[in-house]
Amino acid sequence: MNRFLSLLVLVLAFSAIQCAQAATGKARPNVLVVLCDDLRWDCLGCAGHPYLRTPNIDQLAAEGVRFRNAFCTTSLCSPSRASILSGLYAHKHRVMNNFTEFPLDLPNFPRALQAAGYETAYIGKWHMGEDNDEKRPGFDYWISHRGQGKYYGTEFNVNGQRKVLPGYYTHVVTQFAVDWLKRPHSRPWLLMVGEKAPHSFYIPEPKYSNTFDQVEIEYPDTAFKLEDKPAWIRQRLYTWHGIYGPLFEWRKNFPDDRPAAVKDFAAMIRAYWSVILSVDDSIGALTLTLEAQDQLDNTIIVFLGDNGQINGEHGMVDKRTMHEPSIRIPLVVRYPGLTAPEHPRVIDQMVLTEDIAPSVLDLCGVTPPKDAQGKSFKTLVQQGDPTWRRSFLYEYNYEKQFPYTPNVRGVRTDGWAYMHYPPGNGEPDRHLAELYDLNQDPEERHNLIGNPRYAPKLAELQRELASLLKTTGATPDSMPLDEGIKTELPDQKIR
Repeated sequence: MNRFLSLLVLVLAFSAIQCAQAATGKARPNVLVVLCDDLRWDCLGCAGHPYLRTPNIDQLAAEGVRFRNAFCTTSLCSPSRASILSGLYAHKHRVMNNFTEFPLDLPNFPRALQAAGYETAYIGKWHMGEDNDEKRPGFDYWISHRGQGKYYGTEFNVNGQRKVLPGYYTHVVTQFAVDWLKRPHSRPWLLMVGEKAPHSFYIPEPKYSNTFDQVEIEYPDTAFKLEDKPAWIRQRLYTWHGIYGPLFEWRKNFPDDRPAAVKDFAAMIRAYWSVILSVDDSIGALTLTLEAQDQLDNTIIVFLGDNGQINGEHGMVDKRTMHEPSIRIPLVVRYPGLTAPEHPRVIDQMVLTEDIAPSVLDLCGVTPPKDAQGKSFKTLVQQGDPTWRRSFLYEYNYEKQFPYTPNVRGVRTDGWAYMHYPPGNGEPDRHLAELYDLNQDPEERHNLIGNPRYAPKLAELQRELASLLKTTGATPDSMPLDEGIKTELPDQKIR
């Protein structure tokens, strides 16, 4: 009986879609979401990178819209991906770390589209539920794998059949996606492509492995100016996520007279840039396929990252923190139904991972979940939105497996960042905070905490943080016990 009712609901939903299309004379758009892992906001040609050339992504931006100030609200893979799917903050969807499953009963935009008659597919890295590669609710077609996957030789679950595929990850996933796009589709569709790149360990494909060999790369100077930073940042330097730590296994011996640490860092950054070039090739293959299928202009293409990546700034090599390189993400959307020639091609207002679900559903004519905490950016793009947010909450929860970052609660506004490290194990220096005037100090060089001149601004941001915690349902705060920074752990692995 339940199966019969489910089938009846789908038939009725499909009939409703056909009626709506007949009334408007216009088919509902398809949706292609390409989600990268640990991609910095500034590592695209259209974002002004001095060395990276990403012509296919840049073309999406030129023909669509780029959100210059897009952010995640928890800079960690699984929590951020859950926010993208659900439109909720981490404390609401409860995927607080990289080992938690996305709740099976939680509303999300793929399930909403599927219920509205869309054909749905997921191909690539899922990474919510570390050891589970089974098909998730909301998707008719499923190709994924356990955990991070590998740049070469990942074992994929291809609709229930597991097989190790020896090719380069980006190309394997792209070919799966291209093949799926070429299949006949009698209904509008959603395809989500989860890229591994540019997550560590960075292994470029051979044709790009030497692309940046001639680029001189040094640590950013903010890597070593830590005098006014909280003690935990200095303690982090020699840990897995610090600049004097293993550096993602890029430690080598070099015959020249330059310090090995600097050369290690340079090799890491070159490799990070190189794997992004393969992602750009992937975008090119996908858009060409859509064009050949005469579906390019009837497809909402969303290209984004799940979180940022700190590449040396503040003595770090990771994400998790609330510093700008960690929380900023690239976000490009191409869809003629969203943009017209008179609309801006670059949006400056703060857009969040939580906005993806309601925005996609709005553009598809599907009602978003009533509890979604994000907001559709359709009106913002098309006519401006004076009610758009001027601040947002950032949260990160201490991980016992990777104790290099404390609990973080903070607020980011159009011009200020306040980061608070709630007390954990009682050490006085763990009560410290950071305050930055981003208009005057976009690289967060000067921590203004303790400067009496900024006491009124600090008090204002503390009030705003308390308000955001309350309005987003984060009070009382159930942060985990912070056991403090540890410099050595057995069986260290990168996340």
